[in-house]
Amino acid sequence: MKCEKAQQNIVLVTYGELPDEQMASLEEHLAGCEACSGELKAQLAMHEALACHPMVDPSPNLLASARMQLDEALDMIPPHGFLTRLRSNLFGWLGHIQGAPALMTLLVGVGFLAGIFTNRYQVAHQPRLPSPVVLSNTTNGTIANVSGIVRTPNSQIVQVNYNRVVPETVQGSFDDPQIRKLLLIGMNAANNGVRTDSVALLANECRVGHQCVGGQDGGIRSALLVSLRYDKSAAVRMNALEGLQPYVAQDQRVRDAVLESLMHDSSPDVRTRAISLLQPVESDSSVRQVMRTVSTTDVNPYIRTVSTHALAGTADIQ
Repeated sequence: MKCEKAQQNIVLVTYGELPDEQMASLEEHLAGCEACSGELKAQLAMHEALACHPMVDPSPNLLASARMQLDEALDMIPPHGFLTRLRSNLFGWLGHIQGAPALMTLLVGVGFLAGIFTNRYQVAHQPRLPSPVVLSNTTNGTIANVSGIVRTPNSQIVQVNYNRVVPETVQGSFDDPQIRKLLLIGMNAANNGVRTDSVALLANECRVGHQCVGGQDGGIRSALLVSLRYDKSAAVRMNALEGLQPYVAQDQRVRDAVLESLMHDSSPDVRTRAISLLQPVESDSSVRQVMRTVSTTDVNPYIRTVSTHALAGTADIQ
């Protein structure tokens, strides 16, 4: 409670008109404020001194005149604005809340429960990814290795412990982390078709910008860089190149890998595609230097021609 409010309550206390629910806050304020405590003592002393003298009733004419003057003074006061009324109502409501601890506790409890139910409703109704469907075939599993052999004493019985490789199939959405993890593993498969399909699917996801931002983006991008540099299949390298296209301008590692493919890849199609991917960043000095070298010294005349045209187009733009 502030001193201004306490001064008003002190006047009500001296006349015995302060509500009981506001007495506690006033006493707490008086215990820590010497000025207001002294004001209360002075008010009480004045009322005690006045009580020693007989009270003279005012004349009816004086009362009527005072009331008329009070009404005129009240009529002269300008009306309060909307913000003033809103502030007064808000402070009055807070005062009632402070004076009613049970009501405050009830409101806090209602707000807490409403927050819990709202959170549960949002969690229950948020879209969920479909769970992967795992299909197993235990009858066709191949033997991976033998883990132990135990012979029964004094008999021809031999117990052989072995491990079997069981093929499984997982069906799910591209957004599922397990599907994306398996596709990353498929990029290193011995089967050429599996590698081609895995790289093509992940490259398409990156090219359209779907689920290729944030934490998983770095793993997919690095895997595409490895495929572009080291995979023996030209189709796999071409798919990896397509997936790295959105990052040529912003990632120096990707740009260096594309330049390396332009200079050393064994596939003319991959090298031609690398030239087209580098056109948005041909103003880079390293890119122009590589293209000049390729346009003058490369053994493939088609590659030399494409590089020369790319450099000429850049010069025209500049």
